[in-house]
Amino acid sequence: MQYSNTSRIAKNTLLLYFRQILIMLVSLYTVRVVLNVLGEEDYGIYNVVAGVVTMFGFLSGAMATASQRYFAFDLGKHDYEHLKTTFSVTFQIYMLLAVIIVILAETVGLWFVMNKLVIPLERLTAAIWIYQAAVVSFLLTLIATPYMASIIAHENMNIYAYVSIVEAVLKLGIVFILQVLDYDKLLLYALLLTTVGMITTAIYRLYCKRNYNECKFRYTKDKTLFKELVSYSGWNLFGASIGIAKNQLVDVSINLFCGPNVNAARAVASQIYNAVNSFVSNFSTALSPNIIKLYAVSQKQVYINSTFQSIRFVFLLISFIALPLIFEMPNILEIWLAVVPEHTIDFAKLVLIDAIICSIFYPLGSAVQATGEIKQYQIIVSIVLLCNFPFSYILLYCGYSPECTFYTAIILSTISVIIRLIITRKIIGFSFVDKVFYLNFIKIMLYISITVFGLWIVNYLLPDLHFLLRMLYEYAVCALGVYFLGIRKCEIEKVKEIIKQKYNG
Repeated sequence: MQYSNTSRIAKNTLLLYFRQILIMLVSLYTVRVVLNVLGEEDYGIYNVVAGVVTMFGFLSGAMATASQRYFAFDLGKHDYEHLKTTFSVTFQIYMLLAVIIVILAETVGLWFVMNKLVIPLERLTAAIWIYQAAVVSFLLTLIATPYMASIIAHENMNIYAYVSIVEAVLKLGIVFILQVLDYDKLLLYALLLTTVGMITTAIYRLYCKRNYNECKFRYTKDKTLFKELVSYSGWNLFGASIGIAKNQLVDVSINLFCGPNVNAARAVASQIYNAVNSFVSNFSTALSPNIIKLYAVSQKQVYINSTFQSIRFVFLLISFIALPLIFEMPNILEIWLAVVPEHTIDFAKLVLIDAIICSIFYPLGSAVQATGEIKQYQIIVSIVLLCNFPFSYILLYCGYSPECTFYTAIILSTISVIIRLIITRKIIGFSFVDKVFYLNFIKIMLYISITVFGLWIVNYLLPDLHFLLRMLYEYAVCALGVYFLGIRKCEIEKVKEIIKQKYNG
């Protein structure tokens, strides 16, 4: 059983990594071209206007987490009749959310775009059209979410990966269309992205209806399940407001005090963050259904061990990718972007540091979500991280540089890690002196401290070496750190065994 789970998780993770490598390459290329085609100002306008719609995403994000949890829980118990009911009730809630979001978007959101954002008068009409296109794109994503949750709960990551690759290729096509067609580039970019959303939503829906019996909607009156899903989602909704404070509301604050050009720099840094952090998200996506199913069948010790092993693996993964990028960021941005907006280098470095710290959140979140006891966890953690927005606003108002928003995020993320560990210990019942906790976190601390020192030595001794060659040395240092400090011998042997079995098979 344990070997089968490990093999399946390894396979799903590799599929998602292949998907992400392709998506990352496409995303990095498209950001470069789109920034050049649109210009700093239009690129900043698009990101801040579309970001207003994204603020409503915390509604669907909360429901997506609930959907995956309940779908995986029913699958773990092999209760397929209840699974059908769960899907139908979930879909009804999504449709209700769609109505609420349209009302909010076309009243409060539209008013904010037209009256509060700093947008040049000659671009206001285009900005309104962009906003409407972003609303449609968001609704399409909302409709696709329960189908995506079903795919993830079934652990059919190959389908999830293939559709994402199709989406990346279509977005690559947008880049070439922007360069060929003589039309308002900003408006064309928004309309083409909406078209891509329509295509991917149709693919997810068609696949799920053909392959999963539960994905055939039927009107269901189950008030108990409805209330349970809404209550569970409500606390996730409270927690999801963190994303607003850390991203979109801070974007708006920067727009108000610094203008759209600084929004462009933050947008580039966000693309780098998303590209790197998506590797962690993919691992968590592959792991989360298994953790929930282990909890559903009461394999508590395996569930706890898997959680802390995952924390270590996630941390090793993102730090391995991000640390050399932090050291070489000026050179990377110079090659990647024809024009590097002011503040971009510092933004990119700081956002990667924050991503390394936040990587610990994913496995802890999956473990708590599995129990369903999320109220205290979401309230306390959300209050801490939600402070990012008012603190950043006050600092910007007082005249500090926009980098202060990232320093604030890093400090609050660090505090949040400690609080999450304390609350999770109470919920899932582990001890800070347990062997499993000690082995995983001592390896994390050893790896990060020695590896960072090693990277500093490389940069100190080889300052004049071409940065690509220096990056090879830096990744070699990170790889050695993972092998000797981050990974246990038994884990290396298990990976070799899985690879050998796949190769012989």
